[in-house]
Amino acid sequence: MGEGSASTRSTPTSRLATVTKGVPASLDLGGMCDPAMRPLDTIERKTLLYRSGLGFHCINHVLGCSHGCRYPCYALLMARHHGRVRHSVDWGRPRIVGNALALLERELTRKRVLPSDVHLCLTTDPFMVGHPEVETMSLAIIERLNRSGIRCSLLTKGQLPEELADRGRFPCDNTHGISLVSLDEGFRRSWEPGAAPYAERIEALRRLHDAGRRTRVHIEPYPTPGVVVQDLSAILAEVAFVDHIYFSGWNYNPRVPRDDAAEAFYRSQSHIVQAFCSQRGIECQIG
Repeated sequence: MGEGSASTRSTPTSRLATVTKGVPASLDLGGMCDPAMRPLDTIERKTLLYRSGLGFHCINHVLGCSHGCRYPCYALLMARHHGRVRHSVDWGRPRIVGNALALLERELTRKRVLPSDVHLCLTTDPFMVGHPEVETMSLAIIERLNRSGIRCSLLTKGQLPEELADRGRFPCDNTHGISLVSLDEGFRRSWEPGAAPYAERIEALRRLHDAGRRTRVHIEPYPTPGVVVQDLSAILAEVAFVDHIYFSGWNYNPRVPRDDAAEAFYRSQSHIVQAFCSQRGIECQIG
């Protein structure tokens, strides 16, 4: 997946111990990781910034994720396929790339042509719930990229930090996104148990919108009625303030067979999204 090779050495993240935000004493992760959120171990990589197979530049400065998504998580499937982790328990105990900032500095200095945009993150979450050291490193990476005039695209199932509104520290026109496929907290606890509650994600996104920042909502993987019965219009109404909406269906799960009925359902829901965006001048993308 182009993320660079990692060494086998793991050490506690003492270098990031200056973080002052509290860590929850417990978190329901469905058995994927230890509920006592201990400081993350570190790994080292040889490269950090890469061009993904999807055609855009990415940074993934953590291996794994503690959100415990059961869709299943495509990043976990790929990590297992490529031998980066053995099973979901390994994935649910994320390890931070300890030399990420040094790698980024070296790569930005050496590149003749810098990318115009970089996405955080494709295979992990830059604002992972319960791990403030991940947030600290993510903010430092965004700040360094912006200092070189590189815009950042962010996507999280956590809470976007208020600091991202600071144009002095983050001067580029970054895009701040959340993943949101429901408003039903019962659904969240079943399918993405370690992620932030939906209302908290929306509130954090709205704060950045109110500060004049560009915002996006990523509605994928959207469940069929066989998984949960819900009103897509109600979800859209909660994020009517955003600049961009991406919508797509659910894959890799036998509970959501891509048969004629599912295809008809997703066509109808796509039309709802497109009409909603058209009426409000919101950029729209259907996956």
